[in-house]
Amino acid sequence: MLYIIACIILTSWLTIAFKLVGQLGLDTFQVIVFNYITCLITGSWINGSLPLHKGILNEAWLPWAILMGAAFISIFCLVGFTTQRLGVAIASVSFKLSLVIPFVFSIILYNESATIIKMAGIVMALVAVVLTCLPAGREDTSPAKRMRGWVLVSPALLFLSSGLLDTTIKYVEQAFLNESNQDNYLSTAFGSAAAIGFLILIILIAIARKKFSLKSVIAGIAVGLPNYFSIWFMVKVLKAHTGNSSAIIPLLNMSVVVFSTVVAWVFFREKLSLINKIGIVLGLIAISCIAFG
Repeated sequence: MLYIIACIILTSWLTIAFKLVGQLGLDTFQVIVFNYITCLITGSWINGSLPLHKGILNEAWLPWAILMGAAFISIFCLVGFTTQRLGVAIASVSFKLSLVIPFVFSIILYNESATIIKMAGIVMALVAVVLTCLPAGREDTSPAKRMRGWVLVSPALLFLSSGLLDTTIKYVEQAFLNESNQDNYLSTAFGSAAAIGFLILIILIAIARKKFSLKSVIAGIAVGLPNYFSIWFMVKVLKAHTGNSSAIIPLLNMSVVVFSTVVAWVFFREKLSLINKIGIVLGLIAISCIAFG
C-alpha cells in the first residue's frame, strides 16, 4: 500500500510541477533535460555505479532502455505543453486514461481477463479523452489561440504516447527485469533521456541562441527526484501484483487523476467547461469499469 500511495503522489507531482514551471516563466525544455540528468544521477547513486559501462552492451533490455529514454523526452514535452496550455486536470486525464492501451495489450499478450464491463470502460475512456480535450468555449486571447490545432491535438498525442510507454514498461518488466537489474535498467533509460535531451539543448544554445537558465536547473532537480521514484515505485507495484496489471494500472491512474484535479482546483483555481467536467467524470467511471469489471 505504501508503494501505491507513493506512486500516486509522485506521479501527480509531474503534471503539477509543469503548471508551476509555466507560471514561473521558466524554460520548460531545460527543466525537462535537467530533470533527466537528475534521474540519471539518482539512479546511479541507488545502483552504485553509472549505467554506461561495457557490461550493458550484452543486456537484452538495452535497446528498450534507449527507446524509453527517447520516449521520456518526447512525452514530457507533451505533458509540459498540455499542462501549461490546457491545465493540470486535462493533462492528467489524457495522460492517465492512456491505460486503455496497456490494458488491451495485457489481454492480448498475457491473457488477462476481459469482461463486457471492462470493454465498456475502454469505450468510455476514449469518449472521455475527446470530451476533456474540447475547448471550454470562452474567449481566448492567449498565445494558445494561435496554436489552437496543436492545443487540441496535444492531449490525443499524450494519450497515445503515454499508453505505448506504459505498455513498453509492462513488457520489459515481464520479459527482462528482476530485483537485480531493475535499477540498472531505469538508470540506463534515464541516462538515454538525459543524453538525448542534453544534445538537443546544446544544439539549441548554439544555433537558436537559447540562454542557459540556472533556475531551470533547480526546477529540473525538483522534478527529477520525484520522476525517478514515480517509475521506481510503479515497477515495484507491478512486481508485487504480477498477473493483475489490468486492475492495478487503472487504480493507479484513477487515483492520479482525482488527486491532480483536486490540487489544480484548490491551488490553481483551474476552470473547466461542463463538457470537460463530464469528460473527467466519465474517465473516472471508465477507469473503475476497467479495474473492477
